[in-house]
Amino acid sequence: MSEQSMDPVHGDELLEEVEKETKEPDMYKVVLHNDDYTTREFVVEVLQIVFHKPAIEATKIMMDVHKRGKGVVGVYTWDIAQTKVIQVRQMAKAREFPLKCTVEPA
Repeated sequence: MSEQSMDPVHGDELLEEVEKETKEPDMYKVVLHNDDYTTREFVVEVLQIVFHKPAIEATKIMMDVHKRGKGVVGVYTWDIAQTKVIQVRQMAKAREFPLKCTVEPA
């Protein structure tokens, strides 16, 4: 996108052309961490409600988290990633689960 300005004194003379570069926002991974107390069913529920994952994909992600200790559930801009972490923590607290959810640079 470029912006051209007219010189008010000289009328039709153009000043320099200014280019505005749009930078893509930094992206962040939302990560779920396995623990010994949070149920698999609850993790699937979180993945469906907070991350809008279909049941089959949510189950696969839950199993990855269970087997590997942690797993990436999505990549988002900073604000969205933080919002998702807060939602997970609120759900876990309400159900008295210690489910840990963090943000890491992508």
